[in-house]
Amino acid sequence: MNQENVDKSILERAQKWLDGNYDRDTKATVRSYLVNDQTTLIDAFYKDLEFGTGGLRGIMGVGTNRMNKYTVGSATQGLANYLKKMFAGRDEIKAVIAYDSRNNSRYFSEVTADVLSANGIKVYLFDALRPTPELSFAIRHLGCQTGVMITASHNPKEYNGYKVYWEDGGQLIKPHDKNIIEEVKRITDVNQINFEGDKNKIEAIGEKIDKVYIDKVKSLTLNPDIIQKHKDLKIVYTPIHGTGVELVPRALKALGFEQIYNVAEQDKVDGDFPTVHSPNPEEPAALEMALEKAREVNAELVMATDPDTDRAGLAVKDHKGEYVLLNGNQTATLLIYYVLGQYKEKDLLKGNEYIVKTIVTTELLDEMARDFGVEIFDVLTGFKYIADVIKRHEGKKKFIAGGEESYGFLVGDFVRDKDAVIYVAMMAETAAWAAEQGKSLNDLLIDIYQQYGLYKEKLKSVVRYGKAGAEHIAKMMDEFRSQPPVSINDSKVSTIIDYQKGTIHDIDSGEEEPTSLPKSNVIQFYTKCGSKITARPSGTEPKIKFYVGVKRILKNKEDFEKINAKAEEELNKIIEALDIE
Repeated sequence: MNQENVDKSILERAQKWLDGNYDRDTKATVRSYLVNDQTTLIDAFYKDLEFGTGGLRGIMGVGTNRMNKYTVGSATQGLANYLKKMFAGRDEIKAVIAYDSRNNSRYFSEVTADVLSANGIKVYLFDALRPTPELSFAIRHLGCQTGVMITASHNPKEYNGYKVYWEDGGQLIKPHDKNIIEEVKRITDVNQINFEGDKNKIEAIGEKIDKVYIDKVKSLTLNPDIIQKHKDLKIVYTPIHGTGVELVPRALKALGFEQIYNVAEQDKVDGDFPTVHSPNPEEPAALEMALEKAREVNAELVMATDPDTDRAGLAVKDHKGEYVLLNGNQTATLLIYYVLGQYKEKDLLKGNEYIVKTIVTTELLDEMARDFGVEIFDVLTGFKYIADVIKRHEGKKKFIAGGEESYGFLVGDFVRDKDAVIYVAMMAETAAWAAEQGKSLNDLLIDIYQQYGLYKEKLKSVVRYGKAGAEHIAKMMDEFRSQPPVSINDSKVSTIIDYQKGTIHDIDSGEEEPTSLPKSNVIQFYTKCGSKITARPSGTEPKIKFYVGVKRILKNKEDFEKINAKAEEELNKIIEALDIE
């Protein structure tokens, strides 16, 4: 290979792995990259993995930009060093570790446990795979200072990841995320990582935590009598080869639902996800087998969770009896409408309640919050910011529910991350309540649209891989800032919110005011006709995401299909006008 075409810093990083205390197989792979594979060499060594909106996440393999024993070890040593500084006065620092169904997840969890215990930290390690939200719950339940979840969420099978949680049960936010990165950067030699674990400090946990967690999920139910009346509601559920395989059906049964149908082929725990192209419940293809099962048994609703069971997809019957997949905005709308409505009906709204959503989630939730007299908070993308709101208002205000358009939802505050176990249970209850009113979930959604307006959103992602892809995405964002569109789809841009600059710019008046949120690489355009367009590079995947939303009035239910089609057409025209391919 002609190494003259490779950046010197990349070659230096690779050479460091050849010279350092790395295992024989790792060194052999690095040599192979140097001789035969320039592209992989560059992608594997051009940077270090960094904590983004979901923590450490990357393709598994050899290199500083890959998930492997050494990058996991380095991150864990940095975490351990930070914990010992932050909690220096404690007699014992405690951590809990869980992992999902991905290839190498158990191995990475053991590496993490070894490094933490080698640094004198007490470790609770789940005895088998568990959902991410249970890890979040266990942190506070066990009185831990941190938690680590080994998962790459819904990414393709080549990926794995490392989510770090703080003592409140939420994912890392500033300053802890940046401070841990600084600790990791101080580890300049592999010999600084203590891989020799102390088995006396590692304790296996499992069923006892499961039972307490499921009991807490059951405590969220608002209408147990209605569930009992509709216990035969037919539900098809698939974990898509992931961690939900045990606890999700168990939660449904704990609430009282009896007709739960699994997709046998997808109950098999398998990090290769053999029955799907991608284990992402946002993608219709991931639910194909579940929909086949639903048609077979004539189910009322179909639900699927991703490998670590923090996100969930939903399909319901329309008025023609055909199954339609709802997006994350529609699902959040149904769930939060039900919870708010029941709080009001049962006189549980005392004036200090609130819900939370992200800035790219449907503004229909804002409409509902105003109608029910409940406060709503907008946060940056990433459920860790929802968790931070819960922490900041703990003991002062009551959190009811929260959601984000990317299929993440939470009811109650005993978990501090999105929770698909809770979601599946509460959505089944919502369906039972709708059935008690003689309605399907699809009917209920149309009722909401008629009351508040038909809000429709669409996500367009542009994927760009590797170093060149990251540079392309950065250029796109720079152009949106330096040359913002004057109009989009023949509608004049009226407001530009640039979260990186921290400004809200009114185009007509020329006035500018600060945003109330932390700085982030996100830019939003609002048009005169009420459309909302958001551009945001993903923090966990090699893509830039464009979120587009429109609103139309729905006067009559009978006009739903016509108005919905017009909204869809408008969304497509906006995306075309953005010229982002």
